[in-house]
Amino acid sequence: MDSNNRMSSLTWGLLLLLGLIWGGSFFFARIAVHDVPPLTLVLLRLLLAAIALHLYLAGRFGIYAALRKHWLQFLLLGLINNAVPHALIFFGQTQMGAGLASILNATTPIWTVLIGNQLTTDERLSSAKLIGSLTGLAGTVVLLAPSVTNSAAVPFWALLLPILAAISYGFAAIYAKRFKGIAPPVVAAGQLTGSSLIMLPIALLFDHPWTLATPPAPAIAAILSLALLSTAFAYILYFRIMALAGATNTSLVTLLVPPSALLLGFLFLDERLGFSEFAGMALIGAGLIVIDGRLYLWIKNSVRPRTA
Repeated sequence: MDSNNRMSSLTWGLLLLLGLIWGGSFFFARIAVHDVPPLTLVLLRLLLAAIALHLYLAGRFGIYAALRKHWLQFLLLGLINNAVPHALIFFGQTQMGAGLASILNATTPIWTVLIGNQLTTDERLSSAKLIGSLTGLAGTVVLLAPSVTNSAAVPFWALLLPILAAISYGFAAIYAKRFKGIAPPVVAAGQLTGSSLIMLPIALLFDHPWTLATPPAPAIAAILSLALLSTAFAYILYFRIMALAGATNTSLVTLLVPPSALLLGFLFLDERLGFSEFAGMALIGAGLIVIDGRLYLWIKNSVRPRTA
């Protein structure tokens, strides 16, 4: 791991907070997707979050100048970091629980490492990253295996959607490095503005949201939580961590997401996971720990002989 991208205690604290918040996003989505079509849910999440961030910024940090100068880059970032992955995950969650979706999404750092090795010079593939990536990919195979061998399991196509979303997040993490000199709230508002503009005509064309019934109160609360907490506030944290620690370190947040999503699903949605899900999560978690490299360094330093 690049020494210039070491994680401080502050960065770890922000990463932990972001993991808890994004774990909640799978929980909120599982509630809302029962009453709101996935494309409309994506639009509401992104649009409400964009509005909230613009109100928060109130023209500060050069937001409007940045939008004029980087509008095309914000559109692309919004496409691969918001519109595409959110839609894929929400469609997948029509067939699976919050816990399983979050585990599949936890492959994001693996794809980030592999993509970063090809597209960057400062996120190169080391032996630890290679071993970690292979371990994490093995965990993904374990998760997918039941759907191939058991027709009663979650459909294979549904399992693939969060993985494709994770790959999209991997490309987005690398692409977002170019916004390092821009204030994190501005980058968050810019990408959410771009992704809202992308999703608006798509949701109108396919879902005809004006014909939908008004969602019940729990779904409305879940949508607001998705937009304000798990999107607007979360992306401010995300780009702050990105500026402090780099793309690969930031993508480690997905290691922290499944436990919180699993706990919320267990407590409030009566979700249960089997052996393959826990085995897959364990392998993915082990892969991420190897990619991170800190445990290895700690063990190496602990067993190193002391000199007089």
